[in-house]
Amino acid sequence: MTLPIPPLPADVHAARARITPHIVRTPMLRNAALDALTGGKILVKAEVLQRTGSFKLRGATNALLRLTPQQLERGVVAYSSGNHAQAIACAAQRFGTRATIVMPADAPEIKRQHTAFWGADIIPYNRASENREAIAARICAQTGAVLIPPYEHPDVIAGQGTLALELAEDAAAAGLSLDAMIVCTGGGGLVAGCALALCDVSPHTKVYSAEPADWDDTARSLALGYRVANTMQGSHYCDAILTPIPGELTFSINKRLLTAGLTATDEAVQAAVQFAHRHLKLVVEPGGAVALAALMSSYHARGLVVGIVLSGGNAD
Repeated sequence: MTLPIPPLPADVHAARARITPHIVRTPMLRNAALDALTGGKILVKAEVLQRTGSFKLRGATNALLRLTPQQLERGVVAYSSGNHAQAIACAAQRFGTRATIVMPADAPEIKRQHTAFWGADIIPYNRASENREAIAARICAQTGAVLIPPYEHPDVIAGQGTLALELAEDAAAAGLSLDAMIVCTGGGGLVAGCALALCDVSPHTKVYSAEPADWDDTARSLALGYRVANTMQGSHYCDAILTPIPGELTFSINKRLLTAGLTATDEAVQAAVQFAHRHLKLVVEPGGAVALAALMSSYHARGLVVGIVLSGGNAD
């Protein structure tokens, strides 16, 4: 299969103009306890407050707005553990098309319910023994629907990167400049989009992926310079960001633009979830708290301005 042309920083700016009427500009939060704990100035991008509860609506909205009327008439298909599913379902309802979602049978109940709420058809699969891409491809072949993958899609990547444009602007408005940004990472679409945005508007900013320690394929791939897979045997605590291997398209961007990959144990993620609830008054799902966990447990932020993304809040 031919790899799509990677998006450019200009595509992130274009995506922002395209999706702004349809999404929430989520706030940049500051917290004295977090600054005191880390010794830095921490800027929290609260995507848990986005419509559908995660950043995924950005990429889904951009991708659907790029379809032709004829494509929208045939419907869209996606595969997702839940957040991309909800985003595609929500965007599909908004733009008057039908969504079919291939979702793991063990996805959190709240994500299945919310996806169904937006009117999508849900096709369950066993993530240990079945191939979600093959199932989605079969549905597309049978129906003529358009596949919108969760990260291997230039319009999805560009849409996700719009949150970094917002964060850089909000930081500047507060008289701050981002030294680093830490981004929760599964397939790599969000961190790729953020890196594209920041290489244009804040080129000195170092961008880091953040992953569960048992699912650190991006960190290992960045260190080696080529893609390596996960064992698929680790904990499923951070279910939203568990992927077999970094995306080919996303890694082509990330290997150029990312500084390194960070990881966090389940215990560190649990502590981050609790910290967000106690101090930020936000519900954050484990996968959405990995950047905060990496910041709190292993990243040396003292004296730095560091942006982190709380990427999702769809927890049972």
